[in-house]
Amino acid sequence: MAPKPNPSTGPQTSAQRPTKSNSSQLSKERKAAASRPKQPTPVPERLKRLFTSLCAQIDGGHFVNAVKSCDKILRLAPGDKDALQTKLFLLLQTEQYGAALSLIGSDNDDSHIYAKTYSVYRLQHEAEATEGLDALKKEEGDEDVERGAMHLEAQLNYRRGSYQTAVDLYNDLLDTAEPNSEEHSDILTNLTAAQKHLDFINTEYLHAIDALPTAVTSTLETNPPPAHPSTSQATAAIVSSSSTVAPAPAQPKKARASRLPKGVVPGVTPPPDPERWLKKSERSTFGQGRKRKGGGGGGGGASQGSALEPSGGAVSVPTKSAVTAGKGKKKK
Repeated sequence: MAPKPNPSTGPQTSAQRPTKSNSSQLSKERKAAASRPKQPTPVPERLKRLFTSLCAQIDGGHFVNAVKSCDKILRLAPGDKDALQTKLFLLLQTEQYGAALSLIGSDNDDSHIYAKTYSVYRLQHEAEATEGLDALKKEEGDEDVERGAMHLEAQLNYRRGSYQTAVDLYNDLLDTAEPNSEEHSDILTNLTAAQKHLDFINTEYLHAIDALPTAVTSTLETNPPPAHPSTSQATAAIVSSSSTVAPAPAQPKKARASRLPKGVVPGVTPPPDPERWLKKSERSTFGQGRKRKGGGGGGGGASQGSALEPSGGAVSVPTKSAVTAGKGKKKK
């Protein structure tokens, strides 16, 4: 039985075959699709991608790039609380306290009192920092904020010179800190510094005064503090001291050993010929001390093979070639 014909493998009709008009129409459609502007990514999708990259940047410690990502998020969603809180944290980490204060002022949120107080403390605005501490003490809330306020108060007292208050606060913090934490080591460092200042004021300062001679200690409290010299007096003292000092004689510079050729001893080795760069024919010593060939001697000017007798007559002398030729002849 013959197999049934398969329509898919059978010969194509003229309607099924691709023609030039169909291919040109397809190419036009593709070009039109390519020329169409792409649809922008929806805002939620863009925010999702930005938050993902922000988390990766914070985990990697790239805080500067993370601040830029926060700015991009806030441009898409200006009132995003998470982005604002993250940006404030990053600004404090990168020590951009002025920008942090600007962000807190634009946010109009009273929950950033601690960040504001810490920023003004780092900017040396102690009066505003004290006001912020008073506001933090009145609030009852997070335990971490309370500990941060205690740290800030201890640092303010240390800066003002109230070392005893700073030591008491650091001792209270040390009692409640975890032994192997980073906070514990920071508290110990600050406590040691405050305790050293306190010990100097209470004991070491008195020991230093007791070590002074009696003539100084008896008049130390009654004498007025020394007056600072005026500018004219200081200038006159400097000029008088400089005029009394005689100028030191200038010492001759020694030649560097690295600049001298090997084997040259300064003052011993004769200097090189100044005409060494000229041609020999151009030198002043050219032609001096040269001897003429054949000059002087008794036999000057005589030809080879002859000699003069005392009377003046010439006597022939056989040459070497003649002697050799005579020896070579054989007798017949």
